[in-house]
Amino acid sequence: MSVEHRLFNTSNGSLPYLLSPISDYIKQPAPLVLFLHGARDRGTDINVLLKWGLPRFVDSSNPLPYIFAAPQLPEGQTWVDRESDVIALLDNLIASQPIDPSRVILSGFSLGTAGAWHIAASHPSRFAGLVAVSGRVPKRLEASQLAALKKIPIQIFQGGKDEKLPIEDAEQIVDTLRGLGGTVDFTVLPEGDHFIADEVYSDSKLQQWFVSQSRRNIPLVV
Repeated sequence: MSVEHRLFNTSNGSLPYLLSPISDYIKQPAPLVLFLHGARDRGTDINVLLKWGLPRFVDSSNPLPYIFAAPQLPEGQTWVDRESDVIALLDNLIASQPIDPSRVILSGFSLGTAGAWHIAASHPSRFAGLVAVSGRVPKRLEASQLAALKKIPIQIFQGGKDEKLPIEDAEQIVDTLRGLGGTVDFTVLPEGDHFIADEVYSDSKLQQWFVSQSRRNIPLVV
């Protein structure tokens, strides 16, 4: 399934992104998986996203039961810098594609995970799930923002030999979120280093999880 190259214009400059084509296999309206890449994939050549991880998995797979989108940052920027543009892109995709707004999954790798945590915590009503791969929770997140995440099912993946991320840091955030009443699955790949994205995203259980989440299934707290 060859992904398309698109361009989304914002007041902060254009944001190129990858978008999977709509196939007859997709039941409409469909889930959306919105992916935020890591630091080394920033730049002007969006094809670098297709070399590994979730973008490569989507691009090399048969039609999948969800729509996939992946914007690209310019050099030197972070996803926190472009938070408003990511949300604007999400709004644009929902308006222009057959997407179920109650079934949007946000996922990130490394730098993208930090962005995903921040964006999900700032806009918790927009997402049905969060998948964090090889990335830490930004220290700037306040307790109230973390509490907002308790309604979003979260999957956290980390390599046991990741020299950039202490396992203890991930365990602490898992304990904090669970203490707030959140639903968090924490998976450690014992032999994995920082670059575990290929193994994580190609797992059939995670692929099924992408399409099984819905905000309609999340109890409302009155």
